[in-house]
Order: sequence, then structure tokens, then C-alpha cells
Amino acid sequence: MEKSCDAPSGSSLKYYIEDYWDIFTGICAILLALYFHKLGIGTLATLFAAIGIACLSLSVSEVAEILSSRLQEPYGSLVLTLSAVVVEIMLLYIILLQAFTNPEVIETVKGGIISAVIVDMNVLLGVAVFLGGLKFTEQEHNKETSSTYTTILFVTGIALLVPSLLSEVSHSENSVYEASVLISILLLFFYIIIMIFQTKTHTHFFKQTARSRIFRIKRKMAQKNLEEEEEDDDYVFEKFNNFGLIVSIFLFIGIIAFGAEIFAIDGVKLAKEYGISAGISGLIIAIVAVSPEIMTAIKAAKNDEIQRVVNIAMGASTVSILLTVPILMGLAYMSGIRFELNFNPLEIGALILTIILAWKTTDDGHTNYFEGMAHMVFFVAFAIIAAYY
Repeated sequence: MEKSCDAPSGSSLKYYIEDYWDIFTGICAILLALYFHKLGIGTLATLFAAIGIACLSLSVSEVAEILSSRLQEPYGSLVLTLSAVVVEIMLLYIILLQAFTNPEVIETVKGGIISAVIVDMNVLLGVAVFLGGLKFTEQEHNKETSSTYTTILFVTGIALLVPSLLSEVSHSENSVYEASVLISILLLFFYIIIMIFQTKTHTHFFKQTARSRIFRIKRKMAQKNLEEEEEDDDYVFEKFNNFGLIVSIFLFIGIIAFGAEIFAIDGVKLAKEYGISAGISGLIIAIVAVSPEIMTAIKAAKNDEIQRVVNIAMGASTVSILLTVPILMGLAYMSGIRFELNFNPLEIGALILTIILAWKTTDDGHTNYFEGMAHMVFFVAFAIIAAYY
């Protein structure tokens, strides 16, 4: 965490703004969203709700990063990805609840699930790798990390094909729904196995390689010593114990839920009014939810911590499917909403192609700016197709 430094008392306001702008902006934006929602100005209500969600999601990410810094990898990145996915699940569920009055939003939710992976693997990973490559020419990470994650994601993508294929070959709705439930249970079981693999038996697969550390240890140690001399612990969350940090995270998530409800109600109306496709709606939801992770990944890449970038991007993508899908299926069932995993061909195709691209750009354990650019070009192409699909 890089927060405030020692400052003269006369400029204390400046440092408060630098440290807490995300909290102040997020709360004010959500209050403005509520105001415009009451006035019936849906465009401004949706806009300010999105700003509020993004800013407070950044606050969640900042607090989670403090907690993750006290833990070793892969636990640190796990905390960051889980905190972001909680926000994603909550946002998608609140939108899903609009299905009682607007059944079309179910397609938007399904688009949001796939888009979260598309954004994580192409925007987050692409931008971070691109900027890191420009600064350091080439960066090295543990190739076992990307190999493991791309294998997980490829198997997951194939599993999601099952309900979609049944839907395409004219099976009954009950068959598609039953298959969706079974696939959700399978994904949850797979996630439990992966957690054991990641945190117990094969933690070394998700840590930075010794070779990479040796290459850059002198420069990193010099930078770390300089930062330790300049840093101060004035940031209030640095003083919290782990329990206090967890409480803070859930407090922010509670405020985000308030903004998410406005975002869902007015956003769904706007999408219907302006004819915005489910694909683009899903992308917007994903970008709002993933924006804090993108900023964290960019900072990590600029600090030559490309292993952290890979862990966050691929770890978040894994959790976005393996945890989001079963939880949303369960919440939909308890809410009386029929939620099936029959994704459209564009979503499944883009998911599998994204996984293949990530496998090709990270399999050798090295990244450069060209590989980052490839991911960004893929994302723009997907966004163009989603807009017209």
C-alpha cells in the first residue's frame, strides 16, 4: 500500500483528500444517485450509482490489499479476488431480481458473468502487461501459475457448454435447467478442489519464481528501502487488525449494495429504452465491478510484480465462474427465479478464445508489451461484436 507520507500540518487536507477521496467520492456519488433516482432522472442516477460503486469498490480493494499484504501468496491475491467477486455477485444478483418485472435482464446477468472473465483476462491482464512491458521490456512470472489457471478455465468453459448445447439441440427447458443445476454443483466441487490445490498441496505453483527475484532483487530492495523511509502509517486502515479490516470491507460492500440497487433499477430501464444489447450491458457491469482490480494490477505491473498481476487476473476469472455461477444459481432458486446456464454462442466462443489467447501469451513465463496489446485488441473486437450481436 502506498498512502500518505509525512506532511506539514498546513497541507493535511491535501493528504486526507489523497488518502480518502475514493470513500468521500463514492458516498457522495451514491447519495446523488439516490437524489436523481427520486427525481426520476434515470440517466444521472445510473451514472452516479456506477461512479459510487466503482469508487467504493476501490476502497474495498484498498482495504483488502492491506489485509493481503499481511498474508503470503497465494492467500494475498486470494483475498483481493474474493473481495472483488463478492461485489460482482451482489451486483449481478440485484440486477437478476429485476427479472420479476423484466425477464430480459437474465440475459444481461449471463452476459455479466462471461464479461467479467473477458474483462479480467483482456483488459486487466492486457493493460497491466502492456504497461509493465513498456517499463521493463520483459517481465517474468511462474509459468506454472498460468498453466494451472488456463487449464482450470478451459475445463470450466467446456463445462458451461453443456447447458448451452442442450438448449441448441432443442431439449426441453426442464432438461436445460436440470443440467444447469448439475453443472453448478460440479463447478462448486471443482472450486473446493482447486482451493485445496492452491492453498495446501501446491502453493509453490502460485508464487514468484526464484530466478525472477534474483534478476531484480537489488533494484527491488533499493526501492523498498526508499519507500519505507518515505511512508507513514497515517492511513487509518493500516492501524486496524485483521478483524477490523474484514468488518470495514463488509461495511463498504453494504453501502455498495445500496448503490447497486439504484444502478440495477434505473440501468435496466435505460438499457431497454435505448436498445442497449445484453452483451454491452454485461460489459458495463463487468467493468464497473472489475475497475478496482484493474488499478491494483496496473500498480503491481509498474512495480515489476507481474506474478501478482497473473494471480489477480486469472484468479479472479476462475472465481468469477466457479463461485459466481453456483452462488447465483442458489440465490435465483431461493428467490423463485428460473436461471439457466444456456449462454449464447458469442459468450461461450469469446470465453474459450480468451482462455486460448491467455494460454499462448503466458505459457512461457515471460510477458511483454506486444502480448498485452494482443489482449486489448481482442477485447475491442469482442466489444464491437457484442454491440451488434
